[in-house]
Formats: sequence, C-alpha cells, structure tokens
Amino acid sequence: MPQIHAVILVALAVLAAGCSSSPTHYHTLVPPQPTREEGTNVLVERVSVPPQVDRPQLVVRQGQSGLAILDTEWWGANLVDEFRSALQDQLGGPVGSSVRSVLRVDVQRFDSVPGQHALLEAVWRLKRPGQDELTCRTTVQTPAQASVSSLVSAQQSNLRQLAGAVRSAAVQGRCPAA
Repeated sequence: MPQIHAVILVALAVLAAGCSSSPTHYHTLVPPQPTREEGTNVLVERVSVPPQVDRPQLVVRQGQSGLAILDTEWWGANLVDEFRSALQDQLGGPVGSSVRSVLRVDVQRFDSVPGQHALLEAVWRLKRPGQDELTCRTTVQTPAQASVSSLVSAQQSNLRQLAGAVRSAAVQGRCPAA
C-alpha cells in the first residue's frame, strides 16, 4: 500500500510539472528616466494604434507578412495607455502646470522586427492656443537585437524621438523637417 502512495505522488508531481507554464514578463514604454524639457507642456489627449498590435501581448513581425503574438511577453498596460503614458511623461503637463498645447496621435505602424529594428510611424495633430492646428508625420526606426528587451528599448527610443519632434513643433510652430 505505501508503494502505491509513492507511485501516485510521483505521478502527481510529473503531471504538475507538465502543467507549469513559462512565467509572464511585463514591459513598459515609459523610460526609466524621462527626457522632459521645461516650457513645452503638452496634454496628450488621444492615442490610437493599429488593431494588429492593440492587445496586451507584444506582437512581433515574422518574415514578410507574418505576425507573432508573444503569449508570455505583455505590456504593463494596454498598448494605447502605455504609449500615452510614455509620451505624456516626456512632454510634461498636465500635472500642476498650465497646458500650452493639445496632442492627438494616430500611430500608423508600430513594428517590432526581432534582430532588425523597431519602427514607429505616426500622424499627429498639435493644437497650440490661438494658433492653427499642425498636422505632422513622424517616422523613426531604431536598430534592435533579437531579444524582447532590445525591441522594447528600441520602441522607447522611437517614442523619445517622437516626443522630440512634438516639442520642436510646439516651440517653432511648424512640423519638423522629415
């Protein structure tokens, strides 16, 4: 009888080990140290992203036409909120400061290609008080290694560059040169 209990315990241990899954890793687009500049307080009013990447899991490109949803690699929040938070963090406002401009961002492409690059293409509209609305396009691409952390870091860099373009437009009153 004790031998049967031992066999049952071993069988249960094997079953439990077979049911275990890889741990989920969470990532953020908010950089550890924001690159805020004084005098360019911008309220990020709205962000939209392509439906292919609008999910909690990270999505990467595979080959010419494939996409892979990484089931164990998640954003800390949904991608729209991650993007908005990261951009707001770098543009200053609205906490305790007077907002000078309002920004709406329509992300056209948010590609992560392991071992190659991260690509961000966005059309954005900036409304400054008493001025005509600016409609600008920014396309940035940053090299990335094959790891997920490298892809996320590359997208953080892309967001920093987008924030820089928005800051430039807020100060100069025109879209940055492409």
